[in-house]
Amino acid sequence: MKILCLGGAGKICREAVYDLVETSDFEKITIADSNQSEAERVVEWLDDSRVDFIRVDINDAEHAVDTMRGYNLVMDGTPISVNRKSAACIATAGVHGINLNGMSKEWEFDAQFKEKAKICVPGFGMTPGITNLMTKYAADQLETVEEIYISHGAFRPIAFSPAIAETTMVEYDPHLDSRLVYEDGQFVQVPPFARPKMIDLPAPYGSHLQYIIPHPETKTLVQSMADRGIRRIEVRGTWPPPNMQLLRALYDWGFLRNDQIKIKGTQIGIMDAISEYLIQSVEGSQTELYGYALHVEVIGKKQGKSRQHILTHTHPPADGSVEGWEDLRAYTRCVGIPLSIGTQLIAKGGSKATGTVFPELAFDPQEVFQELKKRRILVHHSVSSL
Repeated sequence: MKILCLGGAGKICREAVYDLVETSDFEKITIADSNQSEAERVVEWLDDSRVDFIRVDINDAEHAVDTMRGYNLVMDGTPISVNRKSAACIATAGVHGINLNGMSKEWEFDAQFKEKAKICVPGFGMTPGITNLMTKYAADQLETVEEIYISHGAFRPIAFSPAIAETTMVEYDPHLDSRLVYEDGQFVQVPPFARPKMIDLPAPYGSHLQYIIPHPETKTLVQSMADRGIRRIEVRGTWPPPNMQLLRALYDWGFLRNDQIKIKGTQIGIMDAISEYLIQSVEGSQTELYGYALHVEVIGKKQGKSRQHILTHTHPPADGSVEGWEDLRAYTRCVGIPLSIGTQLIAKGGSKATGTVFPELAFDPQEVFQELKKRRILVHHSVSSL
């Protein structure tokens, strides 16, 4: 079986490719990227005879589709801004697909994937992705599900790559209409920095004030658990405190609107300029603490009694004591490994569904948790009465 790794030269997607090299039986693993020099460095780093490179620019849809048709499956690690284009190409090519973000228009291609008996799973990293499965795992142990609170701490530099800088700005864009909470049967749009809540993350991360973010779990869980009596879903997130301080200042001063300004006769969006500075600066590419932390709370009833399920996750430390998890890789591996696991499950027929499928309906949570455990990423679960 052959796999095309779209955007495989990216800092996160290359970790998914690394995991494929380490754990999968794909006979051919192709890095498909528009950045040839970086992709060639990744191929050299991976040092595996199955890995090669082909230049693919997703904006050249005809070439991208023709390339994809030579593979069984596309693992898509491209940025949010091009995920609709990449999903369209995968659907047209008639192959299986899975991507990292799930924050674009992948659902528009459901009929195309079904027609060709293929599956596309949008959003299978840590969040969305593992958070969906954590929620389902808890919900399956309850008769009714009333409240769902999903939180994460992504401890990484604010702009260690252009795609990450884009993600940061998208999530706090004041014009964004998909920053939603679900309350009593309807979606409610909220502004950036809405509904602050202190969340206790596993060590070494500690307690952090978190705010509502525009992640797809809010919408997918409402649909996948439509018969469970859900009254509220809130999804929050945070980055390192200095990142949050900067974002708050940018929001308060109107920079996040990305208004056009003129500098020496050249028009540019102010946030585009700030993003470029952050990508090129030391401050934008480093942080004090690296890694990822999930926190999922599900409240419901079983046998007439209220129960609270809390799930978290931990991974090897970033302090250099565990080889391969040093510094930024403690973050990028956490995000990339679930993408690899989902990819391998699709390849092995681990999901019988077709069409565009929510993560929580695509895979068995316990099977994925066991795969994470093999890679030293552990899911922790506690239950208490309310």
